[in-house]
Amino acid sequence: MGLSGCVPLFLPQQAQSDSVPTGEKVDADLEPFYGQVLKWKDCDSGLQCTTASAPLDWADPGNGETVDLALVRHPATGTRVGSLLVNPGGPGGSGYDFVKDSLDYATDAKLQAGFDVVGFDPRGVGRSSAVSCYEPAEMDEYLYGLAAAPRGSDAWIQELSADAVDFGAACQENTGALLGHVDSLSAARDLDLLRAALGDKKLNFLGYSYGTFLGATYADLYPERVGRLALDGALDPSTSNADVTRVQAAGFENALRSYLGDCLAGEDCPFDGTVDEAMTTIGALLASVDVSPITATDGRRLGANTLLTAIIYPLYQATAWPNLSEMFDSVLRGDAELAFQFADGYNGRSADGTYRDNATEAFLAINCVDYSYNDDPASMRAQAAEIEKAAPTIGKYMAFGDIGCANWPHQFDGERSAIAAEGADPILVIGTTNDPATPYVWAENLSEQLDSGHLVTFTGEGHTAYNKSNSCVNSAVDEYLLKGTVPAEDPMC
Repeated sequence: MGLSGCVPLFLPQQAQSDSVPTGEKVDADLEPFYGQVLKWKDCDSGLQCTTASAPLDWADPGNGETVDLALVRHPATGTRVGSLLVNPGGPGGSGYDFVKDSLDYATDAKLQAGFDVVGFDPRGVGRSSAVSCYEPAEMDEYLYGLAAAPRGSDAWIQELSADAVDFGAACQENTGALLGHVDSLSAARDLDLLRAALGDKKLNFLGYSYGTFLGATYADLYPERVGRLALDGALDPSTSNADVTRVQAAGFENALRSYLGDCLAGEDCPFDGTVDEAMTTIGALLASVDVSPITATDGRRLGANTLLTAIIYPLYQATAWPNLSEMFDSVLRGDAELAFQFADGYNGRSADGTYRDNATEAFLAINCVDYSYNDDPASMRAQAAEIEKAAPTIGKYMAFGDIGCANWPHQFDGERSAIAAEGADPILVIGTTNDPATPYVWAENLSEQLDSGHLVTFTGEGHTAYNKSNSCVNSAVDEYLLKGTVPAEDPMC
């Protein structure tokens, strides 16, 4: 059912080195975890890999149940400062693959010189003990399938709810006890264990997107162990799921308008007239495929939710806008192939119908236990009206997201609230003014909430800024992570 709602030089003398834990005092039932020696082995292109062990249930760490945490590191090529753990976001993104496949995208040469850059898969993700739900064909139906009832009707809600219950039940059956312990609080406690096992007294961390929430959660739990935390593309920890969807809908709508402004000013744009007129055309296109899907050569049918996914995917970076024009041109001609390629790229689906990883399943599982949800039809319709008001063109296709998690086997326990991390060393927060996925206001909010937050603003387009914007941002982040220096004021890059 289509979903609604809300990525070197080798030091041979270090190739077989073991990470020496800090030896700090912890409770007896945590000693086996904090005192473990990580056994590294050469794995790929100068990288080293290992697996750490963490308690399944941090509330009862001595019960014998554990999870595996997969790590990969690129040893420092210069004078070593320490370890730098990196998280690409999601939730559900593989930090292991991020470092293995995209080291130069994740970090620049200066950070690679000063740090052992360490990628890790959080619990529930990828090579670590992972969430598992559906076989590929079942996943296709859940992500791309079309409801029979009209959007927003009682029958439509019931249909999506039944599909969500089936999906959650499959995740529980195939994942087991882990499914109830993939929350970000547990993942943040894993971070502290990894810090100690790597031999670092304090945590150095570079988190993108969702990774900023993971990093902020860590800082709130262990403010005295905060070393240097750079949080790029920030989430606001106090924001509810409903507000996340509303603000993201507005962010992507604004990014779509920026794309159209650029497209209409150039050549080979598939739209005519003004930005407003082009937005009307896109709205009509979404409405059209919502009732009359376009069939692709593999038999899948392109509905509004999948088309919206295909639109959102290239809006993450302005460099992909020409590809978005090609996709719009093809769909306007009745061809669904490029749209499915983009949606598949977003969902991690390969051309042969398999899925490259479990990122989508982990994304859903972690979000379901990190937020509270309400599937009361009246409440969802009220929220839908607010979302559509914030994003008149695409908002209606991002509404009713609570359906997917409201009947999840495990529910959020607690309240989302602002994070201050009182007593922590300075924390750097980076925000992009027209970031569609994590809008700039969230970076402003997080930097103000944090007792020691410092904001770096990048004026521009796209999701996250470090190592993909300009030298002003890169210099601020490098100076902070390598030397602990924060800007005296926001440099407004």
